[in-house]
Amino acid sequence: MSQQEEGQDIKKKILSTGIRVGTTVKTTFMLPFITKASPEGLYMIDLDKTLTRIKTAAKFTTRIDADKILVCSGREYAITPIERFCEMTGTKMMLGRFMPGSLTNPSLPFYTEPKLVIISDPQVDSQAIIEATNAGVPVIGISNTDNITSMIDVVIPANNRGRKSLATVFWLLAREILIEKKQLGENDPMKYEIDDFETKISEEETE
Repeated sequence: MSQQEEGQDIKKKILSTGIRVGTTVKTTFMLPFITKASPEGLYMIDLDKTLTRIKTAAKFTTRIDADKILVCSGREYAITPIERFCEMTGTKMMLGRFMPGSLTNPSLPFYTEPKLVIISDPQVDSQAIIEATNAGVPVIGISNTDNITSMIDVVIPANNRGRKSLATVFWLLAREILIEKKQLGENDPMKYEIDDFETKISEEETE
């Protein structure tokens, strides 16, 4: 399969995951990544630009030792995607509330010195971004149409609210990193599918 065919294949696989579906708000930061608004008034993200940015982020990531990369998220739906991502890439994670001082106060027991921070939402993970910026650490951020990305070094434009969408972004990024590291061929299957990256909802929550 050629790279072009493989690209088409991936696009077909992820179109139904809601990865392109933004919000009813667009910021000037996210304008370059928006194609149009849906009939419901939701701004749509350019999928080609998402895939290109994931490749860029993967290249950036592979230049840094995996154990010096910290993936943060305060969003519940990002928990399983990040756990799977870290398992496959050897990166570290900090889930739930980001403890102030984690990146800036060496006297704290949970202090850490990453060389790169990856976050799932600039709004939810604002404390992580501020501390990374203060510590001179670059940030890769999954950003929706309504996000402010002035402190993000590499923006991955995507729906960062949906369960399936978050699973898809982290699956794609993990896949691209493994390809970049020559640990996975372009056409090889991944150990996990997108569904395996998805945070499952308990039955009480669905009632």
